[in-house]
Amino acid sequence: MLIERIETNIEEMEKEEIIRRHIEKVYLESAHLVKRIQRVITDHGREIGIRLKDPRDLSAGDVLYIDEKNMIVVDVVADDLLVISPRSLKEMGTIAHQLGNRHLPAQFENDEMMVQYDYLVEELLQELEIPYKREERKVKQAFRHIGHSHGA
Repeated sequence: MLIERIETNIEEMEKEEIIRRHIEKVYLESAHLVKRIQRVITDHGREIGIRLKDPRDLSAGDVLYIDEKNMIVVDVVADDLLVISPRSLKEMGTIAHQLGNRHLPAQFENDEMMVQYDYLVEELLQELEIPYKREERKVKQAFRHIGHSHGA
């Protein structure tokens, strides 16, 4: 089976539309969500080729295939994350500046900042006494590095 476009996202579907179908899942590491061309295997052992025509990343919940009885949905394997919970705007600015200097991609959920685990960042958080926890958590999108140069 070759997938060339995303049908929809499961979050945009009616509950009745979801529960009447058998769901097969493709489990991807968050880093693989940015790959437009890849070969994957569903949790039922079906091999699928993905070659997206549109220049977009995959997201958790993307529906790769759907018919009257079945659908194949993207799920994401949990990442090892540092979940940072600054107590003030000053703490947020301090850690955001430090992580920005390291060009580390971050994601935000509610009042939490998430970065992929790095022992140097953990040491920095301890040194700055900024609250954080290390946990395995699924993210909906890939941690994407933004191209940037300090040169002119």
